[in-house]
Amino acid sequence: MASSEVDQKFLGKAAKAVEHENPLLASVLYKILGLSINLSHQLVKAKKQRRPDGTPTSAQLDLSFHIIWLSREGLVLLEQYVVPMVGAYTELKVLAYKLRASFYHIFVLFHNTPPVSSMGVNTPDPQSTPQSRLDKGKGIATDDDDAPPTAKPRRNFEGGPVGPPPGFGPESPSAFLLKPGDYLPIAHQYFKEAAELADKILWGSHSLRLSVKTEYAAFLYECVHDAEGSRKLAKETVAQVYDATEGIDNDMFNDACELVTVLGKMMKRGLNSSHKNPPSSTGSQPAARTEQGEPSAPPGMI
Repeated sequence: MASSEVDQKFLGKAAKAVEHENPLLASVLYKILGLSINLSHQLVKAKKQRRPDGTPTSAQLDLSFHIIWLSREGLVLLEQYVVPMVGAYTELKVLAYKLRASFYHIFVLFHNTPPVSSMGVNTPDPQSTPQSRLDKGKGIATDDDDAPPTAKPRRNFEGGPVGPPPGFGPESPSAFLLKPGDYLPIAHQYFKEAAELADKILWGSHSLRLSVKTEYAAFLYECVHDAEGSRKLAKETVAQVYDATEGIDNDMFNDACELVTVLGKMMKRGLNSSHKNPPSSTGSQPAARTEQGEPSAPPGMI
């Protein structure tokens, strides 16, 4: 997401590179970097606190509110100060497009209406909200109560009912932070734009390009619920890495190896157990050793 280590590395490098020629852009990038580091800790905590039944505790609600607020602030900085200034930069432009999709990815996970994930704060159904009843004998008695229905005078109540404060009505409890709505279509569109830009500008084994494709595949699986599309994207991305002939430095090599390993797991996610663990004459131990071993370097990543 917007908190991945690869994105944070490129944020720091980009901020350092533009410090002299564009101090304003550099300062905003540093702010987004700090926000991203904070957000990464909150996302890990939210994943650990997630309950199987999906019922949020007060601590989980507070954590979700914090995550939504951080993402909203990051998106404001990105759209107002970074996206308009990245036309002359290559990697920074891809990173800005990817971060924009990432922030909307978080909105979809934690704030979408209707909910598409168990991570978020669910919006209560207005149909199930208890309505007030006036016929329980608890109101103030008047002389008109003894009159027949046709004889009762009509009363004009001006102003109408008073709604509850934000966070206490049938809308999402986090509505005071971000307008409720379906953020899935726009998030999907931004991921497509980021992926197309990365394919156009960056080579197959570039770690930033792999970061875009890795989160896009996760978004397809978790939010769009397109398991086949997620596996297909992961498979195509790994194949393009092996076909790449450009050389990269050691730091990018290590990041690319880690992302290729993640994409390899995504290629199998959602398949039957028989596909995940094919029968072997030596049992399940060799498969475990392969998963824990060092990933082999694809051709061109030297």
